[in-house]
Amino acid sequence: MNATLESLTTGAQVGAVLPLLTAVVQRPAWSAKAKKVVAVVAALVAGVVAVAADGGWDQFKHGHLTAATILGVLAASQTSYDLVWKPSKLAPWVEALTTRKTPHQAE
Repeated sequence: MNATLESLTTGAQVGAVLPLLTAVVQRPAWSAKAKKVVAVVAALVAGVVAVAADGGWDQFKHGHLTAATILGVLAASQTSYDLVWKPSKLAPWVEALTTRKTPHQAE
């Protein structure tokens, strides 16, 4: 398989599940802008980790492959959230489930 296609495939696989992991950190009360910033930063970090895991730290010498993986993670995470995780209510459910309730909210 072509190296660029492999990089995009790795990015898509990581990005497809990333919204569920991001939902653990995000909170329902956060603004849409704050949630988007967290999602984009998480995608960039996950992309760097995916590059390192897929090809080791030497992989960063190949700029176009690194960029393809990171952009693949970003695109797949945003797309899978909008098309799968948000409409299924699974990501919002995870956000609500992992949000600690204060004593005032529990009443």
